[in-house]
Order: sequence, then C-alpha cells, then structure tokens
Amino acid sequence: MSLPSLIDSALAQTPPGRCVWVALSGGLDSALLLTLVAEACRRHPRPLRALHVHHGLQAAADDFEVHCRRLCSRQGVPLFVERAEVDLTTGRGLEGAAREARHAAFARRVAPGDTLWLAQHRDDQAETFLLAALRGSGVRGLAAMPPARAWRGRALVRPLLVVSRAELEAEAARLGLAWVEDPSNADERLDRNYLRHTVLPGLTARWPHAAAALSRSAVLAGEAEGLLGELAELDLERLGGEAARLPTAELAALSGDRQRLLVRHACARLDLPTPPAARLATLLDQLSSRRDAEARVVWAGAEARVWRGWLYLLAPLPSLPEGWEMRWRGDGPLRTPLGGCDVRLRPNGPGVAAVLRLCPRRGGERLALAGRGSRDLKRRLQELEMPPWERQRVVVVWQGETVVAVLDPVGERWLVVAPGWRSEAP
Repeated sequence: MSLPSLIDSALAQTPPGRCVWVALSGGLDSALLLTLVAEACRRHPRPLRALHVHHGLQAAADDFEVHCRRLCSRQGVPLFVERAEVDLTTGRGLEGAAREARHAAFARRVAPGDTLWLAQHRDDQAETFLLAALRGSGVRGLAAMPPARAWRGRALVRPLLVVSRAELEAEAARLGLAWVEDPSNADERLDRNYLRHTVLPGLTARWPHAAAALSRSAVLAGEAEGLLGELAELDLERLGGEAARLPTAELAALSGDRQRLLVRHACARLDLPTPPAARLATLLDQLSSRRDAEARVVWAGAEARVWRGWLYLLAPLPSLPEGWEMRWRGDGPLRTPLGGCDVRLRPNGPGVAAVLRLCPRRGGERLALAGRGSRDLKRRLQELEMPPWERQRVVVVWQGETVVAVLDPVGERWLVVAPGWRSEAP
C-alpha cells in the first residue's frame, strides 16, 4: 500500500468530526507524517492540528520550534507548542523522564475524544522490541508499540508502523521535504541510539530483513497480549469488576500466573505503572495477611495496600501538610492541598453561617451524631469502613471548638455532618 493510501485508510478510521493531531518534533518522520496527513485532510476534510513539545533540554530546542512553525505555516496547519518540564529526579533516566514529560504535554493539549498521531516506523518498532527483550520483559513489553490504542480518553495512532525508515527517507526526498536532525540522536550513550547506530546495522548486515522480522515478532506478541488481556478481564469480572479493589481470597485462589496477570491488567486499567517482578512477588505474598493487618507495597508511581480482605491498587497521594488550616464560609467551592472540592455546608434555619475552620485530623476529635450523642471520630471512620490511609487525608470542619462535619477531599464527599447542619449540592 502506498503511503498516501496508508494515511487515507488511517484517517477513515478516526471518529468523524473529531480533531486529528500530529505530534511534530521537526525530524524526518514527524515532518513527513504531517505533510502526508495535511494532503489527506485536503482530500477528505477533517480538522487537523500539530503539537510540538519543547523539552528545553538542549540549545537547539528553540530552532526545532522555529522549523516546526515554518513547516506548519507552509502546510496551513495550526501549530500548538507545549513547554515540557523534564524531571530528572524520578529515577527513570533521561529518555524515560522526557517521555513522561511529553505524555503530560499531550494530555494538557489534546482533548479527550480526539486522536493523536505519532510518527514511529518499523525500525523504531524493532528497536523497542529489542530494548524490551534486553530488559527481560514479558509479552506486554515485547508487544512494543501497538498501531493504535486508547490512552486517557484519547486515541493514539501510529499509521507508519509498517513502513521502514528507508521508505520514509525516499518519500521525503521525492517531496523535497526539509527537516531538522536532533543532535542527541547521535549520542550512543543512550540505549536506543546504540541499538539504532550499532546493533541493528550489524544485525541487518547478517540478516537483511532483521527489522521486519523483529517488528513481526512484536505484532505476534501483541496478539498474545490481547488474548491474555481478555483472560484477565474475565477474571476481573469474576472478582467483582473493580480494578482498584480486588478480593484477596478470590485472587489467591487463582494460579500464580493468573494472579500476576490480573494485577498487571488491573494496573493497566487504572493507568498505573506495572509493578516490577520482585515488587509483584512481594505484593502477592501479602494476600494471606491477617484481616486486621495493613500491608503496603510501593513501586515507582504506584502502591498497593492489603486491608480487611481486599487488595487496593492506587497512585500515591500526599497527606495534608502538618499545620495546614484554612477559613471557609461553607457557601462555595474550596481548594485544599489535595485538590478542589465543589461542596457546600450550611447551618439549618435562618441566619448567616459563621466562619468555619478546616484542618487535618489530629486525634481525639469528637462530634455529635443524630440519635447517638457524642462519638469519637476515629471510631466513626472505622464504622464507615474507611481504609486507614484514607483516614489520614480527611478534613475536619470546626465551628469554634465544635466539630460540625468531616470531609473526604479526594472523593469530594461529606463523611459526617453533625445535627444542625446540612450539606447542599452546588
């Protein structure tokens, strides 16, 4: 299939009326993809925009942006530039940190329901497969990059994944296309560059179809991963269908392989990083913990808790800062260190509400409950079966020296409201 036909076919599969975005770095691959998609959208009218992520990691970054603006101007495509903040303290390395910053930029700019096209090609796929194999990845890692997938309510599409770099170069030369070369692409201290410039050329010299064969293996691994995903989804449904909360007894009744598969699948459903093998083994060892015990296993970007017969999978959330407090009149949305809450709290009867004081739990708080008199807040939260780690993030609402309500700021819900007060919808 010719490149224009390939693009037309991919375009036909995007939701009608929704915007198509092209991630534009300014290099050969993305510059050619934008040119081809712009031509296709002139044949088949569709909203088209380009997105350039300015990483700011090298002096040439500003030149990349200038080139992208010129290219988009010639093609008549609106360009949006997102400046990324690359956090090198996460332990993910430069490539991983830059990828995370890119994804954050994509999520900020591309609206849910839209489609983002990426310009990876067959040689990129072969490199990704090799990297995964060298890390000892399982089927999910070896599946490398799928041609299309759902991502945070958006669609990520790689229409050039079956095309070789040589074919793209030939098409760019035919079109007289100009592009920029990222100087960091020559740095063989980066794993992907070492594979690209040293390993794959050596493999291709011995096996001319090496890149195509490796890409084909990635496709087969993707098919196997799809089947495993269907199996994991069936197990998840049998265990209640909640990816964030799995019953430990039923999970422990599965074979070890299916336990690991289901936890990985649940993490993927929740958009959480998959636990490394050692962390996953530690986690599954906790399934037999006493019902009254609280077990916690942490890995980069996620954690798991075992409590009262349930395995909870969640992103790490900060606690309320010690000493934090704020004043609030109860008549409008409030913002806590854990996020905004569109909640209201008013006294019963006429009159103007007094100023309320909000602060974290400090222990020993008591409040009145309808028909039950004064009760200890700690015991009330236990009665609500609120997990211990969530209890550390509740906000206590005081009027003077009296507790009048307790708020879950993460769930944006009132846990307890004392007699004489009422919560209202916004």
